[in-house]
Amino acid sequence: MRRTRPIVVGGISLAVSAVVFILPFLFIALQAVKSRSEASRLNFLLPKEWLLWDNLVAVVEARNYQLLLAYFNSTVITVFSVTILVVFSAMVGYVMQRRKSRWNSVVQGAVLIGLMMPPAVVPTIGLLQSIGLFKTMTGMVLIQVAYNLSFSTLLYRSFIGTIPRDLDEAAMIDGAKPWQIFVRVVMPLLKPVTVTNIVVQSIAIFNDFTNPLYYLPGKENVTVQLTLYNFQSMYTSQYNLLFMNILLVTIPPLIVFIFFNRQIVAGMTAGGVKG
Repeated sequence: MRRTRPIVVGGISLAVSAVVFILPFLFIALQAVKSRSEASRLNFLLPKEWLLWDNLVAVVEARNYQLLLAYFNSTVITVFSVTILVVFSAMVGYVMQRRKSRWNSVVQGAVLIGLMMPPAVVPTIGLLQSIGLFKTMTGMVLIQVAYNLSFSTLLYRSFIGTIPRDLDEAAMIDGAKPWQIFVRVVMPLLKPVTVTNIVVQSIAIFNDFTNPLYYLPGKENVTVQLTLYNFQSMYTSQYNLLFMNILLVTIPPLIVFIFFNRQIVAGMTAGGVKG
């Protein structure tokens, strides 16, 4: 009985995972290769005529190649946002963990508030307009950094707590300055949590829909998720093209998640296991 229980639990888990993750993706892929009339039925039947290339070309060429512009905009926002997040959150997490002072509780409270409180859209739009960053890529990057900094900081702080302080003290005895200790001693040891942070934040920012919708309006500023909104409003009944667009937007983050799945788990659990 004890030996068969793990097998049964594993089989049930695989079945649930297939229903939750595989079936929706299969459904999207099937609709994406169908004709307009067949896709409108929204079923799992195989298409009579496979129109993968035709639907792909139609989606890419829609609205004067808007999807390519959206990929460029989303990539730029993701790269700059994640770079700033990694640098700033690692430094803040290091100071919070290593430099104990009376301000630590205040900073920690601010980080927790930033993690728990929902964003205020209208005041944020007013702030961006007052400093001239509304409807700009720079403003969108700063928004992504502000909204995701708390999570990244707590992630780094937890992991830095597993690094022995003896390394800092040894480097200090050798004459290293505080910034040299962080850059040359601590930062190289943060590779697992850095990979985790890069992957998690990249997927979240690349797939973000609401923030670009609020803070980055305009056809020239469209991102990949907004192409789904625009495309659906333009082709309400053309489900084959809509699902092809969904497929093209979903595949890149899915590939990243599959290849870096182990690094994500290792980085997220390292602090809890070693601490």
